[in-house]
Amino acid sequence: MSTETETETADVSRGFIERLRASPFLSELLSNRLAVAGLTIIIGMVVIAIVARLTLDYTAITQSRLGTLPNKQPPGLIAPGPATENLFGTDAAARDIFKRTMYGAWLAMKYGTITVGASTTLGVSLGIIAAYYGGVTDNVIMRTMDVLLAFPSLLLALALVAIFGAGLWKAVIALTLVYTPRFARVVRGAALKVLEDEYIDATVALGADDPRVLVRHILPNTLAPITVQSTLNFGLAIIDIAALSFLGFGAQAGAPSWGLMLSNGVNNGLLNGQWWMSFFPGLFLAVTVLGFNLLGDGMRDALDPRMREAVD
Repeated sequence: MSTETETETADVSRGFIERLRASPFLSELLSNRLAVAGLTIIIGMVVIAIVARLTLDYTAITQSRLGTLPNKQPPGLIAPGPATENLFGTDAAARDIFKRTMYGAWLAMKYGTITVGASTTLGVSLGIIAAYYGGVTDNVIMRTMDVLLAFPSLLLALALVAIFGAGLWKAVIALTLVYTPRFARVVRGAALKVLEDEYIDATVALGADDPRVLVRHILPNTLAPITVQSTLNFGLAIIDIAALSFLGFGAQAGAPSWGLMLSNGVNNGLLNGQWWMSFFPGLFLAVTVLGFNLLGDGMRDALDPRMREAVD
């Protein structure tokens, strides 16, 4: 009996893998070397983030080793550079930059995921509702989105954080509101195309209520642009959170945030020739954002062959 169950499970697994391999989207994506490189980078950063979260003591890597205020360098102090015991050197408070950079990957992935998840949910909901009901509902929602889109994203985020107050969670709320209009516009356009199909009219004629039409029929057919937009926005969310932290509106003193580490490195390290304070956090930030951009571009090309042909 056990052997038969294992055989059936193996058959199901093989069938699932074969279906994945036969998927046009997946085959197109995996044939794109840049997209595969981006996916590899993202997987690597996720592994680093999880390992750092499970193995590193947050309190130990945030506290100053000098008995001074965090991020404040005593006059004339030269922090040790990269060495065997400290691969990335130490910062102005004698904290290990390697450990802080690794833990910074966890913070970037965590708050980036929350930001993109919240803005995707809110934007998709507003976009589908605007397309489906049209009229006044559409005008009110989309004109509101247009007002938000009229401001540069980082400038609007700074204004919102100034209202909400500094902190990573406040930055997440601000960026969620900033990114929502992008999803709303993309999803509304895709939903309007779906609403032109006859099967939607047939579904409504058969008595399906609005929530069923929206969730079961319109939403699944707009997943392609949603997925691409979410992937591209993930990298943007990470870099915007870092920018807000760099300016003092995101992560607060002592937190191992890449943006805050860059700020500390510029203020305390570069002027004294201590380049490692800002180089390694900046490198990890750049590589992570690059990974999401490469994957997002590859997914867009795989889902829309016409765009790839235009580029070729």
